[in-house]
Amino acid sequence: MSAPAQSTAPSGSNFARVVGASIIGTTVEWYDFFLYGSAAALVFGPLFFPEQDAFVGVLAAFATYAVGFFARPVGALVFGHFGDRLGRKKLLVISLMMMGGATFCIGLLPTYGSVGVLAPVLLIALRLVQGFALGGEWGGAVLIVSEHGKPENRGFWASWPQAGAPAGNLLATGVLALLATFQSDEAFEAWGWRIPFLLSAVLILVGLWVRLTVSESPVFLEAQREAEAKAAASGVAEKAPIVTVLTRYKREVLTAMGARIAENVSFYLLTAFSLTYLTNVVGLDSSFALNAVLIASAVHLVTIPLWGALSDRIGRKPVYLFGALGVGLWAFAFFGLLDTGDFFLSVLAITVGLLFHGAMYGPQAAFFSELFGTKARYTGVSIGAQLASLVAGAPAPLIALALLGSFDDPNEFAVALYIVACAVVTLLAVATYGETGRRDLAADKAVVVKERRSTSV
Repeated sequence: MSAPAQSTAPSGSNFARVVGASIIGTTVEWYDFFLYGSAAALVFGPLFFPEQDAFVGVLAAFATYAVGFFARPVGALVFGHFGDRLGRKKLLVISLMMMGGATFCIGLLPTYGSVGVLAPVLLIALRLVQGFALGGEWGGAVLIVSEHGKPENRGFWASWPQAGAPAGNLLATGVLALLATFQSDEAFEAWGWRIPFLLSAVLILVGLWVRLTVSESPVFLEAQREAEAKAAASGVAEKAPIVTVLTRYKREVLTAMGARIAENVSFYLLTAFSLTYLTNVVGLDSSFALNAVLIASAVHLVTIPLWGALSDRIGRKPVYLFGALGVGLWAFAFFGLLDTGDFFLSVLAITVGLLFHGAMYGPQAAFFSELFGTKARYTGVSIGAQLASLVAGAPAPLIALALLGSFDDPNEFAVALYIVACAVVTLLAVATYGETGRRDLAADKAVVVKERRSTSV
């Protein structure tokens, strides 16, 4: 019998490439995704929905933002299926190309003033492609790192692709902030907003080059060999990964979904929604709002791996629960600090919120990877995460805007209560599941063959 794949540690240079490919790829993917969210908050309303008033126009722009989330579970199912059948690496390359192509094309779109209603239709179509690709990206990126590493430091290394989210947000917000600084609002709205979307072509080429150099997950390859051996011995094909997930890992899918609720909602409110709040409610210019998010995202980027490392020492649950509790309590201070209109206090409001978010997001990759067996892991992780994104992240800015009521007489307390409710869901989901920190990812291969059909006559 061959040794478990996890017992063979990858070489230092190979593992560095794996981590690098993962974080570069997720940075590019999230740059594309968050760039859209920032643009929706700042310019897409008047460009693609000009016949609405300011509040309704932003609401319509956020609705197209939400559309991308509806494609994410579909992407999770498709990419998860083939990722569990064919391997992690191939699907990560495909997701990167799809995401980058859609983002580049958004930069070329005509606006409502040029082609009328066709403009928002094309915008929604490209947003669906973005969502489909991102639905398969995250699961593969965190798994290829988790399955290469060792249990004792899995939380730390698996958190690096997680850091790609704030890195992507940092890039997207940074480019927008730079343009807002050196361009007039009129020039930015006329053509400047296209530049960050077109720049994604360069990032995609870099990410693609790095991803093509990494090796496939050794844990997956070992499980694949076992699946092939079982199929050869029994003459029966392996069950579809989604069937295995729904029959063996129902509780784990629900745990992953619940754990994502507060993390997902808080992140989009702390980043995309805060841009809308600062510019439309507090009345500050876009460069003020973008720079505040930019600084907070930089701190978030640095601290995510630290939360992952802490989860290796004291467990996934304590760190995750701390983050969920913290983000719920901070919700009440968050809007009060933004309302001051002071730059330092606005940065503090977003930064502290993202620190609590990081306490959930840092250990999340390792935690979710440890919930499922190898041949169902890509599907299980992706489905659990993306179904939660559909019910949590997708409507979050819309729900927050609806609860806010208007820009002239906002109800911030209702939005804070919304965050608290999400935190309670996550606290219950994580607290009621056992600690996973020392699980061996190679132990449960989840190779399940179909039952033979009777051939009686």
